[in-house]
Amino acid sequence: MFFNFVDELRAAGIPASFKEHLVLLEALEREVIERTPEAFYYLARTTFVKDEGLLDRFDQVFAKVFRGIATDFGQQPVDIPEDWLRAVAERYFSPEEMERIKALGSWDEIMETLKQRIEEQKERHQGGSKWIGTGGTSPFGHGGYNPEGVRIGGESQHGRAVKVWEQRDFRNLDNTRELGTRNIKIALRRLRRFAREGAAEELDLDATIEGTARQGFLDIHMRPERHNAVKVLLFLDVGGSMDPFIKLVEELFSAATTEFKNMEFFYFHNCLYEGVWKDNRRRRSERTNTWDILHKYGHDYKVILVGDASMSPYEITHPGGSVEHFNEEPGTVWLQRLTNTYPATVWLNPVPERQWDYSQSTQIIKQLVGDNMFPLTLGGLDAAMRELTRKKH
Repeated sequence: MFFNFVDELRAAGIPASFKEHLVLLEALEREVIERTPEAFYYLARTTFVKDEGLLDRFDQVFAKVFRGIATDFGQQPVDIPEDWLRAVAERYFSPEEMERIKALGSWDEIMETLKQRIEEQKERHQGGSKWIGTGGTSPFGHGGYNPEGVRIGGESQHGRAVKVWEQRDFRNLDNTRELGTRNIKIALRRLRRFAREGAAEELDLDATIEGTARQGFLDIHMRPERHNAVKVLLFLDVGGSMDPFIKLVEELFSAATTEFKNMEFFYFHNCLYEGVWKDNRRRRSERTNTWDILHKYGHDYKVILVGDASMSPYEITHPGGSVEHFNEEPGTVWLQRLTNTYPATVWLNPVPERQWDYSQSTQIIKQLVGDNMFPLTLGGLDAAMRELTRKKH
């Protein structure tokens, strides 16, 4: 079964080497975990999963390979160590519940009774105390309250079952899926460079101990707190074809605001031109000159542009191509100025990557940003942050 497990992990795109397989077997041999299914699940997950974006995929593989342990009793033989099951009972049941279990008979008797009832019962049953069904007090079925219950399919209603892997708490962490605020924060954290800045407000414990030992009296040392020293310029495309992505961009903006203390943001429409703005309600009356931004913020800033890059190619390549005003210089000029000033520049595109080849404007912009265009998914954002980290300035 373990070799099949490793094969399934590899088939799902989870790196599972022979070395990791041996580590898992050694851990089991040395009994570093309790003999419970959920303990084995956490051990296996810790051993094989090195990327948070693969957690949900691991849960699905685990459920596929080991589902029989919890749900296929009576349909095919499953060898579950009895001491595993008894350990689970002792851990999760109150003394009163354990007494009720004893009143039902021994474990062997309960299993034998289950086999008999599977043979006798010919139809669905819900509620009650004898037949295998849902919502009752029988020790068999689904959704009931019996503490010694053997669940047949379904999902537990009372949290009694030990199938933690089927809860799939990490389903939104699959690195092929689009993002939510929590996942965006996780990905953005790759773009962190901590530095101690500001007033000395935090106790430096190591220096205090060293100073006290050297001086012979209490010598307190303080130091500035550590902050993320990365500086970011965020440019957000708004309006028109970006309307379907409003929620996603809002989540990105919220996460970026939390993660980056040194961040400035600006809005633009379709392509970057000579002016951007901070308030969409005053986009025509209160604009910021793009030249001023290029001269105000240093070369060490990381630049993130967010947009679907979907427009007429003329909006990028020709003067007067903008649909909102007459731009004296084409968008290509301004994007080149931006990337020349800030070598660490990426473009995040919410449109699925498989559609990019069908858009001429997308290909033009991708080329202008040095091919550093990434899809707005967890995997794409992670790759974009790695690219920004790689380029110093």
